[in-house]
Amino acid sequence: MTQTVLDPVRVCAAEELVDGGAGRRLNATYAGGDAVVFFVRYGGEVYGYLNRCAHVPMELDWVEGQFFESSGLYLMCATHGAIYQPDTGKCVGGPCRGARLRAVRVEERDTPHGRAVFWLPDDALHPTQP
Repeated sequence: MTQTVLDPVRVCAAEELVDGGAGRRLNATYAGGDAVVFFVRYGGEVYGYLNRCAHVPMELDWVEGQFFESSGLYLMCATHGAIYQPDTGKCVGGPCRGARLRAVRVEERDTPHGRAVFWLPDDALHPTQP
């Protein structure tokens, strides 16, 4: 099944996402239910994922927007301690080793107001309709 790409959604100004720092969350719909997606910067690049641990479908952040463990090198599930590579979403430690976070398409673009981060949603995972 081919997924339809929907209109881009502005997440934040590019400089708001710092390597290993706080992420940005947006409400979403996934498989017909409520969900959250998040965006972080790692190694100078921006990555986005469904905020749902591959072990048990719970949100990862231990405080809203805090996805990195203390070193800033890995994303960590606050509930079960699963450790994920920020650039691939692959679980490299904990109860779901080898599984992956569900990635979302993201890109940085120049806009008339400066560089910004955009989510490129699809028909399976898209913004919550108001």
